[in-house]
Amino acid sequence: MGYVIATANMKGGVGKTTITVNLATCLAKYHGKRVLVLDLDSQISATLSLMSPLEFAKRRKNRKTFRYLIDQVITPEPNPKLTLQDIVHTQVCNLPGLDLLPGDIDLYDEFVVSEMLHQQSVALGEQDFENIWNRFERVLINNILKPVREEYDFIILDCAPGYNLLTRSALACSDFYILPAKPEPLSVVGIQLLERRIGQLKDSHEHETKINIKMLGIVFSMSSANLLTGRYYKQVMHRVVEDFGVDKICKNQIPIDVNVAKAVDSFMPAVLMSPQSPGSKAFLQLTQELLQKL
Repeated sequence: MGYVIATANMKGGVGKTTITVNLATCLAKYHGKRVLVLDLDSQISATLSLMSPLEFAKRRKNRKTFRYLIDQVITPEPNPKLTLQDIVHTQVCNLPGLDLLPGDIDLYDEFVVSEMLHQQSVALGEQDFENIWNRFERVLINNILKPVREEYDFIILDCAPGYNLLTRSALACSDFYILPAKPEPLSVVGIQLLERRIGQLKDSHEHETKINIKMLGIVFSMSSANLLTGRYYKQVMHRVVEDFGVDKICKNQIPIDVNVAKAVDSFMPAVLMSPQSPGSKAFLQLTQELLQKL
């Protein structure tokens, strides 16, 4: 069984999806790993970084997105037409070993989830609704991935910013998490909030089971040479080191690189689109660093 790794930060716009898809691509292309990317953000950025909008529209029309699998958990059909294997898009970008479980712009209805869990709590005579909710978020993504978990060396979960049901479920079923950040105060607040939330997540489940997720590393992205030498940057980094220790900060940072932005427009990771660019070389070095950490 391989590693399940969540990519998360409470704040958006920190390079989370870019790191997810390029890390996954490097693992498949340069290290021969079997990798599955799961897009848990309704903005579907990871999905559109690996397939065209036209291809996504076709898959969504045929219900071949993660939404179908969540629906089967919430309102199961007696004889479901699709399995997880049917929905996984294999060899994305024509790269053997790189697979995608596409996201959806409408992943689930929180009201319907609450209604289902309320009915469960009544049927089971469970007085504490929080126990029912915790149990559900702990098993939701874990159970969906169970049929393919042993087929992959890495399953990387691209979480939405904020702290919704799917992010909590992703963290609960992951072995590690990567924390993408920008060298700026608001991004640091996002790091601190996520750490606090993970602490609360572990505490709320402790009486039933232990959640063992660990931080793999904080990855700073979109760093410019001017910024890296400035007092402002040093103050931010000093604060992060104080809070988390120097060992938790990845040595390889992702620089500002126009090729990374261009790759998104081509629905392809930068490491495939422009492998010799500074950004792509940084992703390759980061992948090697994270593998060494593991």
